[in-house]
Amino acid sequence: MRVFTTLDEVQAAAGHEIGTSDWLEISQQQVNDFADATGDHQWIHVDVERAKDGPFGQTIAHGYLTLSLLPMFSAQVFSLETPGAKLNYGINKVRFPNPVPVGARVRARVSFGEVTDLPAGKQLIQKYVIEVEGQEKPACVAETVVLLLS
Repeated sequence: MRVFTTLDEVQAAAGHEIGTSDWLEISQQQVNDFADATGDHQWIHVDVERAKDGPFGQTIAHGYLTLSLLPMFSAQVFSLETPGAKLNYGINKVRFPNPVPVGARVRARVSFGEVTDLPAGKQLIQKYVIEVEGQEKPACVAETVVLLLS
């Protein structure tokens, strides 16, 4: 895991890959729990029998479940121990180019994008590619924005 203790260290990492998380297997229970938490009980996620006849031959994870794993994956790859608060500011881009079949393993490849100066600190763009083991096309590509206050 890479630890950043100063805003200068974060700035120096701009444009570079930071690392890759561990693999995580997506279980049907995880998908069901996410459906319960969000109210999204679409059959393609939660009805194992019906999904066998669906377009993917089995249930798949919600795209937003995949996206919600970013904080966990981030914690495995890097730590921002810079002075001041760290605030999630938003998401610039999110795409789900490939489904995640239940039982598949996923991981995140993390890069830092642009780091810009703000009056109160820095704005950091974090880039994530969520890979599905054994598949060429990623499950999710996301660009998040974090404010690092000084």
